[in-house]
Order: sequence, then structure tokens, then C-alpha cells
Amino acid sequence: MVRSLLVRGLLVGLAAGLVAFVIAHVVGEPAVAAAIAVEEGHHVHGAGEVELVSRSVQSTAGLLTALLGFGAAIGGLFGLGFAVTQGRLGAAGARTTAGVLALGGFTTIILVPFLKYPANPPAAGSPDTIGRRTGLYFAMVLLSLLAAVIAVLVARQAHRLARWDRTLVGIGVYAALVTACMAVLPRVDEVAPTFPASTLWAFRVGSMLTQVGVWATLGLLFGALTDRATRAQIRSRPLDTSRTAVS
Repeated sequence: MVRSLLVRGLLVGLAAGLVAFVIAHVVGEPAVAAAIAVEEGHHVHGAGEVELVSRSVQSTAGLLTALLGFGAAIGGLFGLGFAVTQGRLGAAGARTTAGVLALGGFTTIILVPFLKYPANPPAAGSPDTIGRRTGLYFAMVLLSLLAAVIAVLVARQAHRLARWDRTLVGIGVYAALVTACMAVLPRVDEVAPTFPASTLWAFRVGSMLTQVGVWATLGLLFGALTDRATRAQIRSRPLDTSRTAVS
């Protein structure tokens, strides 16, 4: 059972990566190209500098490979997460479980860290601090996941409350914890005042839409395929029983 969910997650993740590539190529790449143009306008490259990978390859095959790998990795984890979550949401079916899992994963792993440390295009930040900014971003991701785990545990302990009230308690605990984490973690604001605001906005919108494409595909497609597989298993049970009786 777990193996089939893992394989299904990997395959759906590849589909999610393909969807993300289409979105990133159509929506995000124009902003990246504009940001690179700004960077080239402010810096003079050395005469002997050689571009190891051309920009056309980066925006096509390179981007596709990266997003397919990302989608497969997230899809595999999604399948394992579904195996753990299935049956723990009351009478929720496969579609609802996958939808809740996708919404929770997108919120904790993508949206909340993005609110604290939004993505920046080339030339918008200092190359000297990229390591520090990356570390802070992943710290926010880990803290968001930890806050989600604590919120779930607190909500499950509220036995006297109705299910909807327990859900609200969990959301409130999570919101309070991530708000505190955002207040404690240092602020990063390195975007130059001269950097075009429209380019920055377009890049961040493209980055977020790409992630929305990934998680929406995971939730919808994984849920639909799992629901279909579950119904097929239920329909085949009487036939298997009859065959066993005859033999």
C-alpha cells in the first residue's frame, strides 16, 4: 500500500513538475530575463568571462530538469505523507485528504516562509549574502514545519471540543507560533531602490504561481488517482470472493 502511494506520488510529482515548468516558462522567465538585463546594465563583465551554460538552455532544458526533479521529490514525500494522513481525518475520502495535505504542505513549506523571505530575482540582492539568506529561508521552513506539528498535537489534545473547534485551535496555535518566529528572525531587505518594482513584483508572482501549480497538481491529481484506485479495489472484492468460493 505504501509502495503504491510512493510510486503514485513520484509520477504525480513529475506531472506537477511539468505543470510548474509551463507556468515558470510563461510567467516567470520574462521577469528573470528583465532582471538579468538590469544586472548587465549595472555591471561590466570581463572580456574573458565565458558563460558555462547559455541562457537559452537555462530557461528551457535546465529549468525543466530542475522542476521535474523537484516535483518528483516533493511528490514522493507527498505520497508518504498521504500514507500517514489517510484515515486520520475522520470520514474524509482520498480527494479530501489529498487536498488538505496539499494545502497544508503549501502553506507551511512555501507560503509562510515566502511571506518572511520572498524570492528575489538576479541583481536584486547582494551575492555576498546569498548563503546567509538561504540559511535564514530554510530556518523559516523548518520552524514553520515544527509549528505545524505542535499545532496538530495541541489540537488533538483538545478532546472536549468539536472537530471544527479543534481545527480552529490548531490554526490559531500555528499562526501564533509562526508570527513569533517571523518576529525573532532577522529581516532581509537588500533590494536596491533603483531596481524596477514591476520586475520584482512579476518575478515574485511568477515564483508563487509556479509553486501553486506544483501543489495544486499534487492535491488534485493524486487525490483523483487514489480515489479511482480505491473504488476499483472495492468493486473487485466481490469478484475475488466468488472466485475463491468456486475454487
